[in-house]
Amino acid sequence: MAEIRWAPHIRSNETTAKIMWSVLLALVPALAGSIYFFGLAALEVVVVCAASCFASEILSQIVFRREIKVYDGSALVTGILLAFVLPPAIPLWMAAVGGFVAIFLTKELFGGIGYNIFNPALTARAVLTVSFPLEMTRFTAPLSYRIDAVTTATPLGIVKEGLNGHLPSMLDMFLGNRAGCIGETSTLLLLIGAIFLFSRRIITWHIPATYIVTVAFLSFLVGHNPLFHVMAGGLILGAFFMATDYTTSPLTKNGKMIFGLGCGIITFLIREKGGYAEGVASSIIFMNMLVPLIDRYTMPKKFGLSRTRSGKTHK
Repeated sequence: MAEIRWAPHIRSNETTAKIMWSVLLALVPALAGSIYFFGLAALEVVVVCAASCFASEILSQIVFRREIKVYDGSALVTGILLAFVLPPAIPLWMAAVGGFVAIFLTKELFGGIGYNIFNPALTARAVLTVSFPLEMTRFTAPLSYRIDAVTTATPLGIVKEGLNGHLPSMLDMFLGNRAGCIGETSTLLLLIGAIFLFSRRIITWHIPATYIVTVAFLSFLVGHNPLFHVMAGGLILGAFFMATDYTTSPLTKNGKMIFGLGCGIITFLIREKGGYAEGVASSIIFMNMLVPLIDRYTMPKKFGLSRTRSGKTHK
């Protein structure tokens, strides 16, 4: 006689903690590269962001009387990703404020992990950009290009503003030897981390591939170098580590591709027509708002039910 068991019938050994610590391992190459290119200033920002997120999560879970789950690693992932999208020379107190915004206001206020609407790290970056625009757009050149900490523009900023600054070579952008946010500069090191996530089946190809190909294709259509637009900003970091966030991305394969397509189109439009040189953070946050709608219309239809024009199902 067959044994009867209750749901779920399909089980996995994966836990939130295992997934988060896998993501942390995947971020190590880019973290090491950021310290190599920008020095100890980058490490200080990372430490402050991680500590702020860690402390904010403990504080919020005490305030909201929830179980303390800070040791699952999600706060540290958010902290490192937040640091990765900040300039190396940002004042440390601003980085700490960003950690509070990311965890307390963007994640825990909505119910904690699995309930937040927007990507916490990118939301914190957006708040900091609006609040402190000068500090958030003050970038420094890599150590190999300078002796003292001098400000410079990112490759996208040089092109956007028509500046006479020196554009890094494709090799430099691939390796990470260019101005930019702390963790976004090295395509090579980010891809190493992404390959690790693919090997662990933490992420799938649907969002990153659709996102990157869309930006490259649209850039090609208007006569720009697709490789430049793929490597010059935060597209690689955003596509593999931000847009693929489980909580704020669609559930279905078709939904993920729609999400990536939307991110790619918005990123290109902001870069091409908008007032900012970069559009990755804004595009992902905007598409986060559409995730419930995307899920609603891409979820498989239940057997024996049909979908009405309003989106509801009936027999």
